[in-house]
Formats: sequence, structure tokens, C-alpha cells
Amino acid sequence: MQQVPALEIDGITLSQSLAVIQYIDETRPGPLLLPADPKKRAQVRMISDLIASGIQPLQNLYVIQKIGAEKVQWAQHFIDRGFQALEAILKQTAGKYCVGDEISMADICLVPQVYNAERFKVDVEQYPTIKRLNQTLTEIEAFKLSHPSCQPDTPPDLRA
Repeated sequence: MQQVPALEIDGITLSQSLAVIQYIDETRPGPLLLPADPKKRAQVRMISDLIASGIQPLQNLYVIQKIGAEKVQWAQHFIDRGFQALEAILKQTAGKYCVGDEISMADICLVPQVYNAERFKVDVEQYPTIKRLNQTLTEIEAFKLSHPSCQPDTPPDLRA
């Protein structure tokens, strides 16, 4: 589909964020991005899917370009709709991070989606759990370095 991310790794090319994250989690040492506990793992997948499949595609660059003049209102509508559902879930699952007190794939999905919400002028104040989690995560060095505003292809007016 000529979309990012795409990752060449171990002799294969992977696309789609969740596939990339899960492959790295399964093949590289380090903290697990999917919890060992099946219930927590299911919660992480649910949150990640909600963001990656339910919110993000409706306000990605290709879709927004097709919408035209109403693009900001379109993006705000679908981000708000998704954040309402996400806030309710996170109130039940969150500890220090999206699911308990360990960073997971859900947290990796949350930060860029909050960035998009802010980019489209969504009032994140109405989602206190999402706001708190994002603030906690963006203080972590790995999240600072990988933040969307710090990527080489980020337009100058959107850089950190």
C-alpha cells in the first residue's frame, strides 16, 4: 500500500505497525511488549487494535488528502470517537502505563495517536487517563527519541 512503517529485518520486509512490533518483541531480547499474562496480553492487543485499526486509519495522510476542506473536522470526529472508547478502557486497565505498570505495545501505539490528536487540535484535556499516560510515556528517553515530531521526514512546522 506504499505506507509506513516498513522494516527490513532478518531478510524479510514487514509492514504494518503491529506486525513490526510483535516481530521485534518475539525475536529480540529486552522487556516484553506483550505481557506473559494472557488477560493482560489480550488487553494490550485490544487497546493496540483500537488505535491501529479503529482510530488511526481514519485520519492518516492518504485519507485526509481525499477528504479535502473538511479534513480537520473529519479527523477530530474520528479521533474523539476513538478516544471516548479508549478512555473508558484505559480507566479499567491503566496503572503507570496503558496496561498495568509495564510498558507494552499499547503504549507504543498510544503516543503517536496522541500526537495526531494534538496535530488536529483535539482537546486532549477531556481524556485525563490518555493525557496522563502520554505525559508519563513522553518523559521516557526511548519515547522522546522515537516521537513522531523527531523523525527525519516530519514537516518542519510539526517538529519538536
